[in-house]
Amino acid sequence: MRILVATGNENKLRELREALPGWEIQRLETPDEPVEDGATFLDNARIKAHHGRLHAPAAEWVVGEDSGIEADGLGGRPGVHSARWADEGVARLLAELGDSEERRARYVSEIVALAPGGTELRGSGTLEGTIARERRGSEGFGYDPVLVPIGESLTVAELGNAWKAEHSHRTAAARELARLLAARPT
Repeated sequence: MRILVATGNENKLRELREALPGWEIQRLETPDEPVEDGATFLDNARIKAHHGRLHAPAAEWVVGEDSGIEADGLGGRPGVHSARWADEGVARLLAELGDSEERRARYVSEIVALAPGGTELRGSGTLEGTIARERRGSEGFGYDPVLVPIGESLTVAELGNAWKAEHSHRTAAARELARLLAARPT
């Protein structure tokens, strides 16, 4: 199956390709980026997918994905603003949590796929964990140096890209979407 992903994030494209072997996954080039002003990850994934639908060939599936990290000690922040925390994201997260004992957190990913006719399918995934007290590891991207998945003692960045390709929130969402696509009548 071929899908076009409405994203400029090469790391997300790589992770989706790893999560969906055998699929042809290509970046959808658009003349502009949509305004991601949704209240939830699902809202923003829909915004991206619908924006992509406007620019994609009529016969193609279009996917929008939104994801981020929710820290319980920060009332769920940064949440949908994870990417907007930009370069200071990890440092800001650690600074705002400070010495707090409430370090539970989760990665969340929502994927929305729009069929050529407009039918919408959705995949959701989470990766539960805790926030480490300092950066550790060199693989992955974003908040990977500080999220320690439940059952692990290492951060996602220490566990590495191969571990992440198998266990991440984005992988879970992509696999759910793949199951839904496979179950569709042809």
